Amino acid sequence: MVQEEKFGEKDFQTIIGNLLRYGVWISLAVAFMGGIVYLMHNGTQIEDYSVFKENDRNIFEVIADIYQGAIQGDGASLIFTGIILLFLTPVLRVLLSLFSFLLEKDYLYVGITLIVIVIIIISISFGFSH
Repeated sequence: MVQEEKFGEKDFQTIIGNLLRYGVWISLAVAFMGGIVYLMHNGTQIEDYSVFKENDRNIFEVIADIYQGAIQGDGASLIFTGIILLFLTPVLRVLLSLFSFLLEKDYLYVGITLIVIVIIIISISFGFSH
């Protein structure tokens, strides 16, 4: 009798490990390329750090602006895209863990992971709105 191979915990651990590894490397590469582009276009300018702009915009507006700037090749937007990718990497890990726990029918950890996801959503929602 041939035993059917199941997609198991070890497979999910491999996927999660690769997600974390490649997520960090991809975000680093995007931010590094953005830094190069930024310096190519703005390398001779002197930054004025005495004035900081206060920003009361919604997080979704900020992300839309960063996306548009990254599509247009703006260096600063590419740097921010790399930072956003770096923040999203562990969030995606939590989501993958949720699916892993669902497949294993480990409902205690499904509940804990759902609580973590709700906390992340609340922090993003309230952290960026004033």
